[in-house]
Amino acid sequence: MAENLKTKSNIKTWFWVKLISAPIFMFIFAVVIMPPIYDVFCEITGFNGTSGRVDTEQEYAVKEDRKVDVSFFAMTMGGFPVQFNPKIKSMEVVPGKFYTTSYIAKNNTDQVVIGQAVPSVAPTDAALHFKKLECFCFNRQVFQPNEELEMTLRFVVEPELDERIQDISLSYNFFKLDK
Repeated sequence: MAENLKTKSNIKTWFWVKLISAPIFMFIFAVVIMPPIYDVFCEITGFNGTSGRVDTEQEYAVKEDRKVDVSFFAMTMGGFPVQFNPKIKSMEVVPGKFYTTSYIAKNNTDQVVIGQAVPSVAPTDAALHFKKLECFCFNRQVFQPNEELEMTLRFVVEPELDERIQDISLSYNFFKLDK
């Protein structure tokens, strides 16, 4: 009988250990393991508007008869003291050709400000075929006091882009970094 009570006590103890540890392990998985997996998934699939990257200006089969309008947008998070705008609001591009444009950013303070731009492409299906060769979003940006920077973006819209997509929006959101 004493052994039976000891077994029931062990079962209760293991039940409570599992009940308490399961949420802890789920939290660790969600916070530590999932973000890198999600980032890779987004880069591969274009999910969440994540655009791709090319390392060299490769040649594509250019479709001269097709035009796609690319619109450029800029936002900053609250508390980020930098004015941030595209140099031009939109351009008409031919899929397969590389284009260069830029964004202008001005630090409005007397202090050094560090930030990182995060891009998003819409519609999501276009993100797979919007590739950047050069982008200020690849690195954090350091703005000296009252400094104005022109930051370059070099990109291509791949010819494999679905024919139904006629307009693409590229949006950047600038975040302040502590270091």
